[in-house]
Order: sequence, then structure tokens, then C-alpha cells
Amino acid sequence: MEQPSGAFVAAAWAALFAGLLAFIIGLWNAQMLLNEKGYYFAVLMYGLFSAVSVQKGVRDRLEGIPVTNIYYGLSWVSVLLCLLLLTIGLWNATLTLSEKGFYAMSFTLSLFAAIAVQKNTRDTQLSGRTDRV
Repeated sequence: MEQPSGAFVAAAWAALFAGLLAFIIGLWNAQMLLNEKGYYFAVLMYGLFSAVSVQKGVRDRLEGIPVTNIYYGLSWVSVLLCLLLLTIGLWNATLTLSEKGFYAMSFTLSLFAAIAVQKNTRDTQLSGRTDRV
């Protein structure tokens, strides 16, 4: 197993922090009720967990590590549910289109980056070096 480059590892972590920070700072500064902020934050956290679960399930299956069909299916359903929940929330929100786009893009960046960080962590561990994990 080839270890990911330092530049790719750094880029993945930077993207994760950029997406998370942008989303959270946006929520902090948003003119919405606290329960709305909590909804979007919960969707973000659930989305990150489910995206990492999908990446792990796909990777495990490719490597011949047993993954139950229910876990694999629930991981995919969770990602799709998060995307649906964010879409419904933003569709019904009283935000400008640019604000809705901001949340959608920072959410997407965060999910993609979480998958990349998980992949890098796994690749680093499998290559026998854990000094960058």
C-alpha cells in the first residue's frame, strides 16, 4: 500500500477545517433561531459521520473485510438522508440564495474532506507508518 503524500494529507485536513469552520462561523453569524442553528449543526455532524462510514464500508468491501449488508446500507441511507435534510432545510429557510449556496457548498466540502481524511488515515496505517495520523 502506497502512503499518501504529505501535500495530499495537508490539503485534506485543510479542506475539512475550511468547510467546518465556514459552516460553523456562518451559523454563528446567521440571523436565525437557535433551534434552526442546532438543526443545521446536527445535520452537519451526522453527515460527517455517515460519509466516513460509507468510505469505510466501501473500502472494507474492496479489501475483503466483512461488512454486513445492513451497516453498508444504513451508511448509504444516512448520507442520502443528510443531503435530503439539508436540501429541505435550505429550501424552506428564509435565507438569501447566496446564503443557501454558502451552506450547501461548505457542507459538501466538509463531507468530501472527511472522506479524504479517512482515506489518508487508512492508507497511512496500512503502509506501516502512523506518524502522520
